[in-house]
Amino acid sequence: MRVCVIGLGEVGLPTAKYVARKGFEVQGYDINEIAVKRSEKSGIRATKKWHEVLPAAVYVVCVNTLLKGDKPNLAPVFDVCEKISEKIESAPLVSVESTVIPGTCRKIYKKIFKERVALVHVPHRYWAGDPVKYGVKQVRVIGAVNKKSMRRGLRFYSERLKIPLHISPSIEVAEIAKVAENAYRYIQIAYAEELKMICEKLGLNFQSVREACNTKWNIEIFEARDGIGGHCLPKDIRYLASLGKHNVLSTSATAVDLKYRDYLKTKKRRVKAG
Repeated sequence: MRVCVIGLGEVGLPTAKYVARKGFEVQGYDINEIAVKRSEKSGIRATKKWHEVLPAAVYVVCVNTLLKGDKPNLAPVFDVCEKISEKIESAPLVSVESTVIPGTCRKIYKKIFKERVALVHVPHRYWAGDPVKYGVKQVRVIGAVNKKSMRRGLRFYSERLKIPLHISPSIEVAEIAKVAENAYRYIQIAYAEELKMICEKLGLNFQSVREACNTKWNIEIFEARDGIGGHCLPKDIRYLASLGKHNVLSTSATAVDLKYRDYLKTKKRRVKAG
């Protein structure tokens, strides 16, 4: 049974390696030559030439999604799904693990695949900081465009890959869940950043205040470091904010992080100035 993993970056390559360990024939695809070479060194057959990709029973989409300004740019997912549609010989299972907004997968299913595939959305929760505990195999959310797709998805992820799953009542729930959980974490960190600025203005040690607050059973104030970095959190908070007018908290959180970054730069300049 051949599985094609598309996108061989921080999430895609560990996914390909995990699937291969479960006994599947795995082929990887990425437009980045460095990613392809890294995959081959890891024992995963890969290519950057789409015509070399053999038709597969399962396609796992792990490409990065992007921003255009503060709006979602899902072009990478649509592009690879267009490529997959060229390879369809029977009715493969297509799993979108990339982060998308509600409505994306159903649109792809109808407009690109013409309902000729089984399609599920199983957003990744991979964290490179602890790939054993929070790697490919951890509790994941699964949503599907229909019951048949759900059965195929459960057979692949749960029965064959042994990945524990939370079944969403619709694919749209699975789509927004990933965005919402990352946005939630962003807001938590932004609160810590704002509290740190307030504490330092009052001449108080933020770490001492944080430790005092965190003694309460239902409080966990995060650390405030150098601003909210990485790819996922800054992108997903904006994905959530783009979904409607009820976005006061999410847009405020991004404003706090920008203000905090400026605050840190000002502190550094003052230290240098002596």
